[in-house]
Amino acid sequence: MNNSSEKNPGTLQRFVSQKGMGQVITVTVGLVVLCIVFGFINTNFFTSRNITNLLRQIAPTLLIGVGQSYVLFTGNIDLSIGSVVGMSCMISATLMCHGVNPWVAVLITLACCLVVGYVNGILVSRCKLPPFIATLGTMTIARGIAQIVNGNYNTDSIGEGAKGFRSFFYSGKVLGIFSAFWIAIVIWLVFNYIMGRTKTGRHIYATGSNIDAARLSGVNVNHTIVYVYVVSAFCACVTGLITCASTGTGTMDAGTSYEMYAVAASVIGGVSTLGGSGILLGTVIGASIWGVLQNGLQFAGAPVAIRNIIIGIIVVVAVLMDVIVRTGKSKTRRNKNN
Repeated sequence: MNNSSEKNPGTLQRFVSQKGMGQVITVTVGLVVLCIVFGFINTNFFTSRNITNLLRQIAPTLLIGVGQSYVLFTGNIDLSIGSVVGMSCMISATLMCHGVNPWVAVLITLACCLVVGYVNGILVSRCKLPPFIATLGTMTIARGIAQIVNGNYNTDSIGEGAKGFRSFFYSGKVLGIFSAFWIAIVIWLVFNYIMGRTKTGRHIYATGSNIDAARLSGVNVNHTIVYVYVVSAFCACVTGLITCASTGTGTMDAGTSYEMYAVAASVIGGVSTLGGSGILLGTVIGASIWGVLQNGLQFAGAPVAIRNIIIGIIVVVAVLMDVIVRTGKSKTRRNKNN
């Protein structure tokens, strides 16, 4: 009986033993502690109204966190995420303001954003540009497109004809929870399945762990890198559509600093900036911590500057801890080999 149970561990044991799950459990405990603290500071924190608004607030961070996590898994980074969010918001709003059917506008916007992701992937994989430089360039270009698409002006209201669009991406409710959150969860489920259950996911991890070994193993590294940047652009596009639906207008500065939020959601949840490590479940917890901090500090009366400083410190500490742990592990391996 004992031998059989050891050879066939239960579902819970397999779940907990996943690589990266230790970090997820740790940050989940931190999330629970944060919620308890903010609940004591202000009892309104746990009201149903605040919880539903909090879940909707977490949705954009989760989406861009998923996209950034995919890129980080390969050992790269995407600084253009925030600008692609702004580009998505402005293109979709401008088209709708000019009478284009909202769902046609969504498809055109998606195509434009995916082009940016594809260009990012080509610049990094085939042109061998450092990801920081490549995506810094496309970040500026995408922001410029967001500014020029409506003549350097924010758009007017997208109008009553876009009521269905706004309901689908933002204000509609399913089971009492806003649709924006459900969109984020569905997208997370799809990409989490890809990372955990498919060959594509294994190739992404392999590319981030050791790119040369991945090539020797038959992984199409260039294709994999292009793929993760396209995923990142897709997530940024959907975030931009949610932003447009939330305000009912296109704003040129939409998505500003979102690349920071994306990295925060990823690294707080245990995704390594060095590549090849972490799981998307951690990104959910990381996005939740970000949302709870923003929401809870707002209830506590903390100014925006203090909130940003706290988030920045947490990101730096999370990345520093990751570097220390990874460096320690590599030293241990070298000592064993010697």
